[in-house]
Amino acid sequence: MESRIPRHVSIIMDGNGRWAKNRGLDRLYGHKEGVESVRACMRAAVEDGIEYLSIYAFSEENWNRPEEEVQGLMDLMIMAMKAEIPTFLENSARFIALGNMSRLSELFNRTVKEITDATAAGTKCCMILMVSYSGQWDILQAMKKAAAQLSEKDFLSLTQEDFGKYLVTAGIPDPDLLIRTSGEVRISNYMLWQTAYTELYFTDILWPDFREEQFREALAEYSKRDRRYGKVK
Repeated sequence: MESRIPRHVSIIMDGNGRWAKNRGLDRLYGHKEGVESVRACMRAAVEDGIEYLSIYAFSEENWNRPEEEVQGLMDLMIMAMKAEIPTFLENSARFIALGNMSRLSELFNRTVKEITDATAAGTKCCMILMVSYSGQWDILQAMKKAAAQLSEKDFLSLTQEDFGKYLVTAGIPDPDLLIRTSGEVRISNYMLWQTAYTELYFTDILWPDFREEQFREALAEYSKRDRRYGKVK
């Protein structure tokens, strides 16, 4: 593989439910197995020198799922975050969570702060949990934030670069590579602004089966892409 490594890789983790259904198991078993894939990809990202790894864990639309499944997912994420502190420390990785945090429980937000503080000294990779997030929500909240903070004249003169400072990902480079598992070929309302020129990689592999080997196959494919950003080369 060429040494051309993306700075920021983002993943839409899809297929947990189907993975479990194929095995006659409850959907939550798929989500539990998916945690192993997150750990594997973070380890590979650190080893390969990727600065940012973001994962789409729970969308704004996911709140419409059955209450029992939503609560199970929240409990699982809280347990997984706490359990992964040693993994973050061993890999000198830090953790942050971005999204509509006001919709999440006090316990969830308290756990996020605990993990964020505990891993703040990590220097090799930043793992970003995108939770209670959607691209449309992000753009709307950014617009409201900008309108509240700026005069009408300054708001109307906002550039694209200026507007990006109001997104929840402000200060984080846009994804170079977006991976989606499970065979679905869409980005499902994810980072709509930030992925304008992101390279997209789709695979039929269900998320619980996506590990280091599959992650590096995606990196190998990325290394072959010619990124022109609308320019002629």
